Amino acid sequence: MKRAFGALMAVVIAAAVSPPAVAQDYGTIVAAPDRSDADRNTDKRRDPLKLLNFIGVKEGMKVLDMEAGAGYTTELLARAVGPTGVVYAQDSADVIERQVKDKFDLRAQKPAMKGVIHVIRSYDDPVPPDVRNLDLITFFFSYHDMTYMQVDRAEMNRKLFEALKPGGYLLVADHSAKSGDGTSVGKTFHRIDEAVLRKEVEAAGFKLVAAGDFLRHPEDTRDVIVFRAPTPIDEFVLKYQKPL
Repeated sequence: MKRAFGALMAVVIAAAVSPPAVAQDYGTIVAAPDRSDADRNTDKRRDPLKLLNFIGVKEGMKVLDMEAGAGYTTELLARAVGPTGVVYAQDSADVIERQVKDKFDLRAQKPAMKGVIHVIRSYDDPVPPDVRNLDLITFFFSYHDMTYMQVDRAEMNRKLFEALKPGGYLLVADHSAKSGDGTSVGKTFHRIDEAVLRKEVEAAGFKLVAAGDFLRHPEDTRDVIVFRAPTPIDEFVLKYQKPL
């Protein structure tokens, strides 16, 4: 009885600090005329309509986008949460300065990015101390990068778990490695063994609730660099939830 009451109170508290979420028309978001040609080209391999439907991001949500990079996913999320939501776009200072600062800064000027807060923090301490009760965290096509950087992945996953509200979701997508490759091909092929990723994420307390197959490509041999593969890349998409 006490446990059930505690779970109910957690839901009530989370609802009190989060704005009401409203369903979005993802087709309209993807087709928005002010999206860039570069993003539309990326759409061909990311299938954002199916991805957004799988995520279930809604207007008014509070979202963290891990390793936001140049902001492709960040912008889609920002359009989906609308003016009543917020998206925290996270990256490390090193990656921002070396790779994507100019690209992200240029994107940040767009009206669609008005509700985005750029968070420059280490990956194993990615959430600002005043950010709590997130509705959603996305971690797309970059978890494998954590395997060859100096990142405490267990600590990172623990911090992500803490930052979510009870019932909140973590969405992880990445490039598939061969079964048994583990984390050994993160830097060489930019892939990760799905089983290893699942084990690490679930060790933090997350519960798998769905797995999407819309980016699966069995013709991918999974033993080549993703940027040079002769076929579309086999990719997994996993939806986790923080228990109530």
